[in-house]
Amino acid sequence: METTLILGATGKTGRRVVRRLRAAGHSVRTASRTGSDVTVDLGDPATWPAALDGATAVYLLEPVLQPVPDREARIPAFVTEAVSAGVRRLVLLSAHGVGEAADDHPLKSAERAVRGSGVGWTILRPGWFAQNFSESFWKPWVLSGTLAVPTGDGRTPFVDAEDIAEVAASALTDDKHSGRTYQLTGPRAISFAEAAELIGKAAGRTVRHVDVTAEVFAERLASNGVPAETAKMLAGILANIRDDREATVSDGVDQALGRPPRPFEDYVTEAAAAGHWD
Repeated sequence: METTLILGATGKTGRRVVRRLRAAGHSVRTASRTGSDVTVDLGDPATWPAALDGATAVYLLEPVLQPVPDREARIPAFVTEAVSAGVRRLVLLSAHGVGEAADDHPLKSAERAVRGSGVGWTILRPGWFAQNFSESFWKPWVLSGTLAVPTGDGRTPFVDAEDIAEVAASALTDDKHSGRTYQLTGPRAISFAEAAELIGKAAGRTVRHVDVTAEVFAERLASNGVPAETAKMLAGILANIRDDREATVSDGVDQALGRPPRPFEDYVTEAAAAGHWD
């Protein structure tokens, strides 16, 4: 039976991909630094062979936000070993804007490696995850009642991680996605103020957006333990929203799945019902 290796299997997209593949009867091997079938650290090639043994498809992502030595070489090296081990299909979780990014962007080298691998490949370029409000970065701020981010009135089409996972699961099991790059967004762009209002209404709590400068935002992250360089990078990315430079709605979900992406309102309703903001 063919086996699919899922990197980042405990993360927002990875665990959702795993759930879908297993529900459909596929053999899945989960991989992460902790809490999975096998331990995989992209910074430690000694952890790779056991994970790749017998795998025919791999869901790839870069789990580390902060700068690490040779970060741009990690996924290319893993791709080379995966193909040598017999992997025939690669699905890469990239990011919005990588196509226009500078050549030294770490995911740029990852995309080049996947495209040049000689096996079937699919690249996913999602925008900002809706689940950042309920499962990671912004959840503490939602619970505090204040989303203090440097976005002004800018808008972005938050994409549901469930949609990303469904596209990934399909790409890992269906050749029709081979050679495709999908730009994944939600169905409409909204501001952080509107997102805060929708979350607050569904969760039964007061949540508001407060605009701050990128510098203030980075300082607050750094004071909470985020490495200074990573804090500055995140502040700069968020500041792009201010000028609506990330407001474009893409049809990647529709192209891949034949249906529109889930609206932000549906995500908010489900997250509230699941108690994420209790």
